[in-house]
Amino acid sequence: MNIAIIPARGGSKRIPRKNIKPFFGKPMIEYAITAAKETGLFEHIIISTDDEEIANLATEFGAQVPFIRPPELADDFTPTTPVIQDAINKCFALFGQPRHVCCIYPSVPLINSIDIINAYNLMVDSNATSCFPVVEFNSAPQRAFKRDSRGKVSSFYPEFKMTRTQDLEKSYHDAGQFYWGETSAWVNNTFSDAVTIVLPKWQVIDIDTDEDWIRAEFYYEALHKN
Repeated sequence: MNIAIIPARGGSKRIPRKNIKPFFGKPMIEYAITAAKETGLFEHIIISTDDEEIANLATEFGAQVPFIRPPELADDFTPTTPVIQDAINKCFALFGQPRHVCCIYPSVPLINSIDIINAYNLMVDSNATSCFPVVEFNSAPQRAFKRDSRGKVSSFYPEFKMTRTQDLEKSYHDAGQFYWGETSAWVNNTFSDAVTIVLPKWQVIDIDTDEDWIRAEFYYEALHKN
């Protein structure tokens, strides 16, 4: 059995009510739920939330909200893993023990169900305990600068100052969309053998500010204009 868990608390500060704010006519969380449903991989799509409005909307879109997240796991400082662990423990009693769990973030309007499927297949085929998407850095981090209060810059990695960008090794970062893992990996917080899939840059935006939201709208509109 596979389950999807979407952690969606109600107290977003930088973009108030981000997880259900309308995005091209749909509450933001609907995109994550729809992608999970389209994969056909999940027996249960669970929303972990502390918010009644989010719970009601998620149920309308076909997800399940069989429990409410406790307040101590819904503040500004709680990382993702304890939230997923809490949801898994509660799902044990409700549905039995799943083999794989996929955490899908709620504010990912550019998410593609095919990527969730491809990541799952890679994880299973490679006998890894987890898999998640990554994206290449827009610029080579080896050429990054730090800037002081006077506006002057110095290199983080001066050894690469004269190296051509095309000669530097490619670097990647977490795409921040979803994370597959065996249940044991989530429960024990052991993800050392994770494998990854690579997403195109235009499909990845971490929506934390109003500027990020506007960029996401531009990308989404460009991808769906036809």
